[in-house]
Amino acid sequence: MRSRTPDRLCAEAVDVALAVTREAVGDESVGEHLGVVAEGDRVVTHLFACTQLAYRGWRWATTLTRASRAKNITIDETVLLPGPDAVLGPEWVPWSERLRPGDMGPGDLLPTEADDLRLEPGWAGEVVPVEEPADGDAVPSVAKIGSVAGELGMGRPRVLSRYGLHTAADRWEEEFGAKTPMAQAAPANCVTCGFLVPIAGSLSQAFGVCANEFSPADGRLVSLAYGCGGHSEAAVMPKTPSPAPMVLDDLDDLHEALPLGPDDGSAPE
Repeated sequence: MRSRTPDRLCAEAVDVALAVTREAVGDESVGEHLGVVAEGDRVVTHLFACTQLAYRGWRWATTLTRASRAKNITIDETVLLPGPDAVLGPEWVPWSERLRPGDMGPGDLLPTEADDLRLEPGWAGEVVPVEEPADGDAVPSVAKIGSVAGELGMGRPRVLSRYGLHTAADRWEEEFGAKTPMAQAAPANCVTCGFLVPIAGSLSQAFGVCANEFSPADGRLVSLAYGCGGHSEAAVMPKTPSPAPMVLDDLDDLHEALPLGPDDGSAPE
């Protein structure tokens, strides 16, 4: 159990601790004495300020000790420890929690846990003994059933669970869904667009792949309620209006064609 009161001889050996600390890290890195901490019976740690600019708030900690009934001081170690105001890095987080979409590169492997909630068994085959029924036809073995399932595309060990489907749909809906600004300003939805490539499976009822090279979603999975200005049935761009034909003033020709009156210059009745 750690003693609450520092050993007197070890606590008074400030000069010894300072000399050891300077010898270990250099004179220019050691600042003022900040105090002592009792680590146990006849074990005391002296704290000195670290003057290195990169370690602001850190402290050099030199631990001294002595044997029972002995007056000679023994040096244990000198380490650099963070103080109350030290600048520290973020708390360590496991890689599985740090990983973000897009972090994987060529050659990287991402193991999937056996109890991953996004997946469920693709085919639960049980070992069934081969029996000889009365008509003489043997019951297919598990291996035979498995090979047939593989040929039909049903041989995957695990497939997406309902939870996995929902989480994937939520991600895709957030990026290319009905609530995005692009979809809100679109003339129509993707469900009626000729550039939409249908997909298979249960997600086909809500998503498809965009094949319009001018769309921001080209090659991406989009919600059927998404839309953009590149919709195949968007209104045809209006033609450039033609200028109006030139209008000539021909009133002077009209006056010259009309005869004038004898006296007042007015036109005859």
